[in-house]
Amino acid sequence: MYLGEKLKETGLAVLPISAMVLALGWGVADFSASLAGWFVVGSVLVVAGLALFLMGVDLGVSRVGERCGAALTERKSLAVMLGVAFAIGLVVTVAEPDIQVFGDQVHVAFAGAEKRLVVGSIASGVALFLTLGVFRMVSRIPLKWALGFGYALVLGLLALAPRAFVGVAFDSGGATTGPMTVPFIMALGIGVAAVRGGRGGGFGLTGIASVGPVAAMLAMAVLAPSVASPGSGGADAETALVGLGGGALGEVAHEVMASALPLYALSAVLQAFLLKMTRRQFLRATVGFALAALGLFVFLAGVRCGFMEAGREVGLALGARMADGWGWRAATLAVALFTGAVVVCAEPAVWVLGEQVEQASGGMVRRRALLAFLAAATGVAVSLAVVRASEGFALPWLLVPGYLLALGLMRFSPETFTGMAFDSGGVASGPLTTAFVLPLTLGVAEGCGRHDDAFGVIALVAMMPLVAIQAMGIAMEAKRRRADAGQTTGGTPS
Repeated sequence: MYLGEKLKETGLAVLPISAMVLALGWGVADFSASLAGWFVVGSVLVVAGLALFLMGVDLGVSRVGERCGAALTERKSLAVMLGVAFAIGLVVTVAEPDIQVFGDQVHVAFAGAEKRLVVGSIASGVALFLTLGVFRMVSRIPLKWALGFGYALVLGLLALAPRAFVGVAFDSGGATTGPMTVPFIMALGIGVAAVRGGRGGGFGLTGIASVGPVAAMLAMAVLAPSVASPGSGGADAETALVGLGGGALGEVAHEVMASALPLYALSAVLQAFLLKMTRRQFLRATVGFALAALGLFVFLAGVRCGFMEAGREVGLALGARMADGWGWRAATLAVALFTGAVVVCAEPAVWVLGEQVEQASGGMVRRRALLAFLAAATGVAVSLAVVRASEGFALPWLLVPGYLLALGLMRFSPETFTGMAFDSGGVASGPLTTAFVLPLTLGVAEGCGRHDDAFGVIALVAMMPLVAIQAMGIAMEAKRRRADAGQTTGGTPS
């Protein structure tokens, strides 16, 4: 049974992190029986919710997104295509619950950054760069040129922006990639590529869209330096972050509906004027949207049952013991490495990306291989975040070399893998990362007596896959060339 297969797969993805947290909770953090019990309940809900969500995406969100991309391309009206792409970018970003919460977090830390200004800048950045991404695909502009331009702009603004605002800007790129919107945008790119053709297989659209909010936030800080004026203090900012999504089930339901309903309403409008799906096809897609929303609700309810508090308690305990010697420091880094590796494998959008990559590549790139490289990259990213949280050095010392390396690898990586890599960076920092890895890292910082590094964790998690997946592509291309050379040599008469 399809649901049974999804439950088995998601269970195997979530079980390692649950087992590790419970072991640390009893052995290091001294969890209460109540917290341990709620964490177990939350783990069960996360597994069930992720399975339902993936079923819904397969039935509805991905199908509508691909159909939309194909229909827009077939209309052969560039103005209509770009206008719809811009509207999609605005609607899905403003409706994303994480963006609304992120706007509150930024305003707590920076008094001059009003929430409406932050949300408006992020939404405009996503819409503009999503439109540019669609234009790139239609015009057959190489993906590497578009990404190179985008990140050159970002690095140029980085040199001018206030240092305190850098982490906020780069975190905004990860905060925009929600579990409902990412599958739609990725499917949109695949739909355009299916009609238009060209290199890249439709991947890279999410990666380009993720550049927009970073550039927009940096530009806002450069043009209006007052937005970077301190707010109520780093400790309050951390409290806001640790309290992210800590409300009742009614708040979770509100967030899910705020994300799913605008996207479904947009799909209904597109169906009436553009898609022209049969009644049965659109009814099936509607059931898919409903399943995806239900699954996301169950998933987020599970995450908020105990994951956030458990992550903070584990981080506090490990951070407090890091001063006891190198043994505890090594143990904390090992926990960070393992946590990043297993958490990313349970992110909803990562599963969607893996399935789309396997289907689009005709099985050439296996989902398990993609997950393995993503897990390694995210593990390293969380380890770096923990080191920074405990030592307190400037975030650009990690971000600038990392992005320069990622841009340099584009020269050697096949374009399809470059698209996958930059899409992966956008999807790796999802709700489970926000709800567990972020409190864990902030707990380490608090345990070490530091309160000024609340932002930047998501930025590191979003950066490392850019390097890892391109390295995977370079390795697979080298293997293919060796195999081709061996066949040619073997087939040559002596």
